[in-house]
Amino acid sequence: MFPKRYAGLVQRFRVPCGFLLAFALAWFSKPSPWTLLAGLPFCVAGLALRAWAAGHLRKNQTLTTSGPYGWMRNPLYLGSLMLAGGFVVASGVWWLGLLFGGVFVLIYLPVIEQEEEHLRKLFPEFGDYAQRVPLLWPRAPASVSTAGFDPAQWRRNEEYKALLASVIGYALLALKSVPF
Repeated sequence: MFPKRYAGLVQRFRVPCGFLLAFALAWFSKPSPWTLLAGLPFCVAGLALRAWAAGHLRKNQTLTTSGPYGWMRNPLYLGSLMLAGGFVVASGVWWLGLLFGGVFVLIYLPVIEQEEEHLRKLFPEFGDYAQRVPLLWPRAPASVSTAGFDPAQWRRNEEYKALLASVIGYALLALKSVPF
């Protein structure tokens, strides 16, 4: 769908883009107690999905098909999208949703394509997996893997950083919502 060269370029800029989005959110947000409360369930759900995925993912070692990877191929990205959506709701500024959505389409979808191409080369069984399991929208698997969540793997994947950054970000929005 996206040119390979474009996907390679945006791969390098996705982390700086994340920082720019965080800056835009911090600068333009107009949170209130109500918007913070409304965004919180999306943030918690996104963090929970990311944590669940990180506790199963063994990057470049095995094709991960357990946990949320049995339901969708990219639970980390869906979790990130849910988390971003929660922050947008908490911000109280609707057009930030357009900005975040645009970045997801223009940055993350090409990166997903590139990562899946890498997985096809690394794991011959990826093609069958991709036929059975949807890209982002979850669908109940035909069979459930017996592999469980591994807290040590969650730590190795450094998912605690997403949790910490989210708690700090939400706290800053909460502070911004307090009239001085």
